Formats: sequence, structure tokens, C-alpha cells
Amino acid sequence: MARLKVLLVDDDQNDIFLMRRSLESKNYEVVPATTVTEALKQIASQRFDVLITDLHMPEAGDGFAVVTAMRHFQPEVVNLVCSSYPDVQESVAAIVLQADEVVVKPFAADQLAALIEKTMLKSRPFPPPAKENVASILARDIDITIQRWLSRVEQIPELAALSVTAKERTKYLPAMMAAITTRLRADRAIKPKDYASPDAVAHGQIRCAQGYTAPMIVQESRMLQVCIFEPIERNLPTVDFTKVLPDIMIIADEVDWQLKQAIDSFLRMQRGETAAASSA
Repeated sequence: MARLKVLLVDDDQNDIFLMRRSLESKNYEVVPATTVTEALKQIASQRFDVLITDLHMPEAGDGFAVVTAMRHFQPEVVNLVCSSYPDVQESVAAIVLQADEVVVKPFAADQLAALIEKTMLKSRPFPPPAKENVASILARDIDITIQRWLSRVEQIPELAALSVTAKERTKYLPAMMAAITTRLRADRAIKPKDYASPDAVAHGQIRCAQGYTAPMIVQESRMLQVCIFEPIERNLPTVDFTKVLPDIMIIADEVDWQLKQAIDSFLRMQRGETAAASSA
């Protein structure tokens, strides 16, 4: 039998250790994650057979966010949700829409493998989700899109060589994604631009201060377009096709417009720095 791969999400290192040791003794491959952000990054970069996640996490988001992401990106995965609160079983009606099984802590770690096997046997197909528009898909998947973008950017040697933290590198992306979803939901026209984006202007200035070149900014923008289109491709079975082609054009138009403003701002700042250096 093929070795099953488990994503194990829990902020308690001791619980991680006990569950991982038990599962690995049963020939499972285990990938641990102690935060929601780390879990989303693993979902974006690896394929899994099983998700085991604590329901209550200390940082932004929780076990439901992890399960929701897994349901959307790897819908065939078996999802087990763990909670320290016994009354969680009374909320199964809400949880069952996402999770295959709810497990109340504490439980014996050595029983996990048997529970997984039992759950996989009884796991039933979930009903197909309702049709979604592109704006909703992008808004829902923003965290995973940013993680995918960051992962790819950090694999580009000239970008990875810059001394920039992940937080600094991705700071502009939420504003960019918000601008895209706003246009998709409201101003859908593609026309000559007559508005400025303070976020794009600030982005160009920040990138200049961080040691970027203009081609590096363009490279990041191209990678962002790829990562933005990926959620649409992954959700083709449920996307509303009546607007998807215009939506793609709007996305490309907005990304290009924001890029132009960022580059213009970058070059103005660069010229200012060059002039200051020459007069020094």
C-alpha cells in the first residue's frame, strides 16, 4: 500500500511530537505545521492524503481556515478536526460541512492511525459547491495566493539574494488584491486610467529603498499574475463562466496599471537619489 501523507497542524509542540511519532510508527509520512500560515504554505506546495488540525489556533485564523483551504485546493483529502472543548460535538452540524471527523482532546495518539483508516472508509463525497464569481474566489484565496507567490519569488536567485523579509516582500499584495476585487465587483470597464494608486506609488518607492531594480519589480508582477490566475484555474468546475473572460482581462489590466505606477514612482525616486549622489 502506498504511504499516506498527513498534514498535522497544531500549536502545541508536545501534541505534534506525540501524534507524529505515533503516525510515523504506522508508516505515515507526516508534515507538521504549528501556525495557520505555515499550514496554508504546505497546502499550496505539497499534496496530502489526510489533514489533522487543531480547531483553536493562537494566531489569525483557526482550524476552520485550514480545513476550508484544504477543501478548496485538495478536495479529496480526509479532514480530521481536533478540539479541547467537549461541546464541540454539539456543533457538528456546522463543522460537518467541512470536516470528515471531529475528535475531542485529549485522545490517545496511538489510536490516530485506526481513526484515519475508519474515517477514510466512511468518507463520503461532498456535494458540489455553488457557482462563484472570480472576485469571490480571489478574496477567499488571498492568503494561499500570497503564499504561492512568495514561495516562487524566493526561488528566483536575484530576488532571493535581496535582504528583504517575507513580511516586507508581501506588504503590498493585500492592497493590490483589494484593488483587483474592487474593480471586479464595481468598475468593470477597461478604459484609459485617470486615477492614482497611493499604494502602488509607495510600493515603487519602497522597492527602490530595498535595492530592487525595475526589471525585478516587473518580474514580481509577472509572477503575481500567474499566481492570481491559478485560483481561477483550480476552481474551473465552480467558476461562473459568464464573466470569467472579461474578469481575466480586468485582472491583467489592473495589475499592469498598478505596475506602471510603481515603476514610475521607482524611477522618480531613483533619479532623485542619483541626483543627490551627484551633487554630493
